[in-house]
Amino acid sequence: MLRKCSDKQRKRMKRKVHIRKRVYGTAVRPRMTVFRSNRNISVQVIDDDARSTLASVSTLEKDFVLLRANVSSGLQIGEEIGRRLLEKHIDTVIFDRNGYLYHGVVAAVADGARKAGVKF
Repeated sequence: MLRKCSDKQRKRMKRKVHIRKRVYGTAVRPRMTVFRSNRNISVQVIDDDARSTLASVSTLEKDFVLLRANVSSGLQIGEEIGRRLLEKHIDTVIFDRNGYLYHGVVAAVADGARKAGVKF
């Protein structure tokens, strides 16, 4: 799989594998993972024990279809995932940056979730 990727993608995949060896979500403290493309942002909160998604937000949803993958949209997506988590009484998560550098959109999603009241 890594042979078909560009150098930039290959480096991200290596970082992702290295991070996922250590990051594991449970029902008490699930894993919040961020995916970003050139156009969209997607955030999922995953319980790895049960192998289920507890909450998710994406710019592909009807409410956020006008948002794109930029920092201001990342803040809004982060705040929304924070609200959805607090509705389900989940206040602590493990942040999984999914191999992306903690900068720009990824950092904005994390800041938005913290602003909503989620701890990590």
